[in-house]
Amino acid sequence: MTYSIIARDPDTGQMGVAVQTFNFATGTWVPWAEGGVGAVATQALADRRYGFMGLDLMRGGLAAEAALRALLADDDGRDFRQVSMLDRHGGIATHTGARCFPHAGSYQGATFCTQANMMARGTVWGAMAAAFEAARGDLAERILAAMDAAQAEGGDLRGQQTAALLIVDREPVRVPLVDIRVDHHPRPLDELRRMLRLHRAYSAEGAVAEVVAAGDLNAAQTLLDRIGALAPDEPYLQYLRALHLAAWLDAEAEALDILRGLIAARPVWREYLAREAAVDNFGVAGLGARLLAALDRRD
Repeated sequence: MTYSIIARDPDTGQMGVAVQTFNFATGTWVPWAEGGVGAVATQALADRRYGFMGLDLMRGGLAAEAALRALLADDDGRDFRQVSMLDRHGGIATHTGARCFPHAGSYQGATFCTQANMMARGTVWGAMAAAFEAARGDLAERILAAMDAAQAEGGDLRGQQTAALLIVDREPVRVPLVDIRVDHHPRPLDELRRMLRLHRAYSAEGAVAEVVAAGDLNAAQTLLDRIGALAPDEPYLQYLRALHLAAWLDAEAEALDILRGLIAARPVWREYLAREAAVDNFGVAGLGARLLAALDRRD
């Protein structure tokens, strides 16, 4: 019914899970991860208890193998389950029940595990492993390369519908670095990549204030250029980019060009800027009013 991958980056300590299936809203069932603890993929006849209880056990100090063994021992439906676990030290454990829909199986690598059931072909999980090992980039990119390879190999016998990607840090925090889900889409992996791109753009915008506060305006410019490249057609991000340019980088002309384009496409952005001017919500006194006045002069 599903193919997925759990993986750890030994250099950064980041851990992640990705999944794609024909079923609805797979992100609410299969992927589980917590920073500084571990990652879990529970699928086939999925049981969420493997997710939250597996993380509880690993948080308490059990290695992935011991945690999975304990949960399987107490599960009368173990023959219907496919579960893989990864702990913060890089330990991996995997189980494919004897009554999972064929083709079903898993591949355990040094830093990852791929698993799949109800596949069009019995080569899916091996193709995923090869793609992950050959891929370059950060953990998210390598995980998505494995997912693309699974689909190229035939994927779920029934087709495509939903996908999810979850990445957590090495630090013991419960807030993930990436948590994006596609609940219903004809090409969910393509949509997942688009959402990852937007996630990176919004993350860059969120970091601008921090680098400005540290006095690093070159880093601020780099982040704003990244937003422009990653999300040129995302209006809210471009609105915020314009305000950052005017507020911190003495680039009011560029900011006004962005705002005029947004307003020409949707006049609501002028109203939004007027409301910004009324309350100085951006945190820079008079910025909105100054930009509105400049827009009026150019008009």
